[in-house]
Amino acid sequence: MAGNADVIEEFRANGGQVGGWLTGAPLVLLTTAGRRTGRPHTTPAVYLRDGDRYLVFASNAGGPEHPSWYRNILASPQVTMEVAGADGTVRILATLAVPLEGAERDKYWEQQCAIDPAFRAYEEQTGRVIPVVALIPLELSATERRRAVGEQLLRHHADLRAQLERVRDGLGGTADLGEQLRTRCLTYCYGLQLHHTREDGAFTALEAQFPELAPVVERLRAEHRVVERGLAELEALLQPGRSRDAAEVRAEVERVVTGLEEHFAYEEEHLLPALRG
Repeated sequence: MAGNADVIEEFRANGGQVGGWLTGAPLVLLTTAGRRTGRPHTTPAVYLRDGDRYLVFASNAGGPEHPSWYRNILASPQVTMEVAGADGTVRILATLAVPLEGAERDKYWEQQCAIDPAFRAYEEQTGRVIPVVALIPLELSATERRRAVGEQLLRHHADLRAQLERVRDGLGGTADLGEQLRTRCLTYCYGLQLHHTREDGAFTALEAQFPELAPVVERLRAEHRVVERGLAELEALLQPGRSRDAAEVRAEVERVVTGLEEHFAYEEEHLLPALRG
């Protein structure tokens, strides 16, 4: 049986389609923020469509505890969702996760069990009431909603810039990379990864509302991929037990963040006028 990493890779490489025992299953990928570290975590899940909403089920294959992704959304309900698009590509959507309650939860749980009896078996294996979560995609037709997203963008950029300065201050003149400094660097990496992941989902809603921004969004997504590769290399450098010194880490941090201010400025210059109307 393929592990989650294999399923995720196959899903993204094949426009949201997965073979093997999951052939034909309606799958989405959920990226949540780790409730302790803030690190992005991606998990495949079966979904049930309900109008514009996507319903997912925290079955954990009948395990005794709620899955990590569900506990993550209770701490932070912003979820980036990937789903197969009609054109054979994977669509990335920014969504708000809302756990269903009472009769509404029961209604959709029974629907899912009727479609896939495996979920009834999961229910029988666990003493938990299995949560049902509605994922509601971001929609930017309302002026006030667009303005709120624009202000949120500025707040995130300001926070990332402040974190970056703290990382740089901690690196200055240090002969050895202590655990506190390592944690600070990784916290910045995880925060930037999560910000870009959520932006990639929000860009889909932005393109739908403002098609003329497609070239801008294409450039920003490409820059996200470049930064992602740099963050992965920095994270590998910071792993415990690896030989490194502060000069090496400083050089890598500067390499990763080169162009970030330009990236932020370009994003603000081209997206904020549309978001603010």
